[in-house]
Amino acid sequence: MKLLNKSTMNDFSDFIPKKQMKLHLSQHKTYEETKEIIKRLQIQNLRRPASLIINMIQPLLWLLLFGALFQNAPISLFEKYTVQYREFLNPGIIIFTGFNSAINAGLPLIFDREFGFLNRILISPISNKNALIYSCILHTWFIATTQIVIIILMTIYQINNNINFNINQIIISLIISTIIISNIAIISICNALILPGHIEFIALTTLLINLPTLFASTALAPLSFMPTWLQVICCINPLTYAIEIIRNHSLNEFISMHTEIINTTWLTVNIYQGLSMLILINIISVVIVKNIIRYKYD
Repeated sequence: MKLLNKSTMNDFSDFIPKKQMKLHLSQHKTYEETKEIIKRLQIQNLRRPASLIINMIQPLLWLLLFGALFQNAPISLFEKYTVQYREFLNPGIIIFTGFNSAINAGLPLIFDREFGFLNRILISPISNKNALIYSCILHTWFIATTQIVIIILMTIYQINNNINFNINQIIISLIISTIIISNIAIISICNALILPGHIEFIALTTLLINLPTLFASTALAPLSFMPTWLQVICCINPLTYAIEIIRNHSLNEFISMHTEIINTTWLTVNIYQGLSMLILINIISVVIVKNIIRYKYD
């Protein structure tokens, strides 16, 4: 019996691999794959210039229309700030622009799913399938950052340098916006991979997420203008902390990490705590979305 088993093992010994294969993900190759997918997304935008132009014009319309609508509001209306409404509105438009671009980050993926291109990409010899996610986030960040820079330059031109827009303020605006963009873009990509189609995706982002998230924040009005129940919702909304950090940095000459950005009878938050909340929410979103995508596609 032992001789039979030994002879059987010898017969199949040629089919046993002599060397164990190990998969090494090259960072350089992942970078090249991400760059090529970003190039593909850019070509898609160039072939549809109307959508790109609309995305560029939309935040400027918000800034112009809302600023003109409330331009005669008293300058001392907003708590301790003696500024015009347009100056108060600008940080909210900056964050909402990044949010609006990031919420549509998964749209190319869901169209690739429907037209079958995603299956071709997944079976292609890509060493790291995460390059799909990296490319969508970086492409969205580039477009949103371009919009934000245009808004900042437009605001400087409109207010005739009434507020000192130094380089530090621009850097702070871009850093906070990057946190929001990466967080929302990851959630949008997750929705694109689990929702049935683009109709459900657009309905979810436009009707249930986009405008309610905007109005349930301090983008258009301060907390003191809101009833208590809406203040609670605004303090749960991460956009509120991002908006208030940029707003306090732009309206105050001297600011530190312990400067209060939210001060109500039931909640007090400073810049350090608000920034920590944004980073923590971003990390939690990445972990949850990564596990969801791994469960669905691995």
